Amino acid sequence: MGRPRILILGGTSEARLLAEALAARDNCDVLLSLAGRTEKPAVQPVPVRIGGFGGAAALADFLRAGEYDLLIDATHPFAEQISANAAFAAQTTGIAAIALRRPEWQRLPDDRWREVQSIPAAIEALGPSPRHVFLATGRQGAHHAEAAPQHSYLIRSVDPVEPPLALANVDYVIDRGPFSLEGECALLRQHEIDVIIAKNSGGAVTYAKIEAARLLGIEVVMVARAPVSKVTAVESVEAALAVIDHLFPPAMNRGV
Repeated sequence: MGRPRILILGGTSEARLLAEALAARDNCDVLLSLAGRTEKPAVQPVPVRIGGFGGAAALADFLRAGEYDLLIDATHPFAEQISANAAFAAQTTGIAAIALRRPEWQRLPDDRWREVQSIPAAIEALGPSPRHVFLATGRQGAHHAEAAPQHSYLIRSVDPVEPPLALANVDYVIDRGPFSLEGECALLRQHEIDVIIAKNSGGAVTYAKIEAARLLGIEVVMVARAPVSKVTAVESVEAALAVIDHLFPPAMNRGV
């Protein structure tokens, strides 16, 4: 057979690292698809398309038209809709598919976690008394804070929150990880944070805030992940590469 064609649904550091590894091998054709939610995405090592597909059926049509051999869902663990679309498209087309999902963070003995199922539930869990909240869930869910205006919020995101929230006490930080433990401790102290709302995204890039909360004795309201889709999941780039080698042994993709 010829060179395998692989579509990666990306937007994570793992997607970038996988694309880099495949580009270095140079034995397959890779397209990396980004949703376009970040205004200035990082430079990628393979060809990139930006924007949605228009739904699960449209993604299936794209896979067929491009004659892809493998679909890799390496989106954010909380990008639930695109992951559902990917599972549907793979099943509909019969194309091989895997999901690259970094492991969840695990609670350690000194962590003060309260687990909830959604950002609205996390806002409600803050209670009625005013608190200093580090809302570290990105700009997509920041508007839920308007349901509890009695609190003071610190909101960090890669891009600005638009429109700004209708809140009396809110500060914004525009920044992109990785973040250091020292920097996160300083940020929490500066804003007198007494509770953090975070998604259980896993990975090292944003884990420092969880370490800082543990060190400073700060409560974390942790938004749990939704159930994993029906697509076979792997937890590392190395595991994804092993699956690719199994599906397309090197002797098969030398470009006859």
